[in-house]
Amino acid sequence: MTELTHQRALIYMHIAALLFGLTGIFGKLASAAPDVIVLGRALFAVLALLLFARFYRRSMLHGLNRRRLIQLAISGVLLGAHWLTFFHAIDLSGVGIATLGFASFPAFVVLLEWLLWREVPSRMDLLKVGLVCVGLILVPPSFDLQQSGAEGLLWALVSGLCFAAVSVGNRLTSGKLHPVQIACWQNVVIVMCLLPISSKALLQIPPLDWLWIGLLGTLCTGVAHGLFVTSLTVLKARVASLFFALEPVYGILFAWYLFGEEPSLRMLLGGALIVSALLLVQRAPRPA
Repeated sequence: MTELTHQRALIYMHIAALLFGLTGIFGKLASAAPDVIVLGRALFAVLALLLFARFYRRSMLHGLNRRRLIQLAISGVLLGAHWLTFFHAIDLSGVGIATLGFASFPAFVVLLEWLLWREVPSRMDLLKVGLVCVGLILVPPSFDLQQSGAEGLLWALVSGLCFAAVSVGNRLTSGKLHPVQIACWQNVVIVMCLLPISSKALLQIPPLDWLWIGLLGTLCTGVAHGLFVTSLTVLKARVASLFFALEPVYGILFAWYLFGEEPSLRMLLGGALIVSALLLVQRAPRPA
């Protein structure tokens, strides 16, 4: 296998950020309900991640015990909740607001690490939280919950909180299990949770939805996660965090071009503050 160079790792990370930014686009293109989209995404993601595991010659059972299985089950449920609330936010307010609301997760990571790990936030961490809070105030046209923009933003915030919980929880298994192995088992948990209630609806979706959901699970989850993990063997986490800032940028640009969701000046300013906070992130969490 060719040795991964620093330049190639940067290319891999940039492609991963681009694919993560397409998540909301494929979710909006699919006409199915959020639970059906999440089930299909998880199914395709498991298949893609199993291929990556074969590439890495990694057994899915290596290093597992009862405690780690429980941790993976909890993080899998949280990951599923993150996806469900994110796609629901897209239905309510569009890709732009949903993506920017989800971009609040670094602030939630700081808060959760403070509460759960007793890691006192630094001044830089508090600055990131402040930038995110001000940015989120500017993103929706108003905070009237009767308007879909504000309600969608709230669901996107819940999505960001769930993803932050997954990221913090992954600290318990990181270093003990391979990242592709962790992601695969988390998606298996999502499939097990949703299969009894959403499998019938999944079988009834139109053929075009299978395409969008397949691309969502394969590209935005399996391939993106594989490229992300591979690049981290060369790049430092603080470098990777810079690419997370590109995810909402790509999402908004694609939504603007494809769906005519033109961002307002207020929304662009709020987004700029959130992206600025992401650029200050020192520790990048694992992707969804």
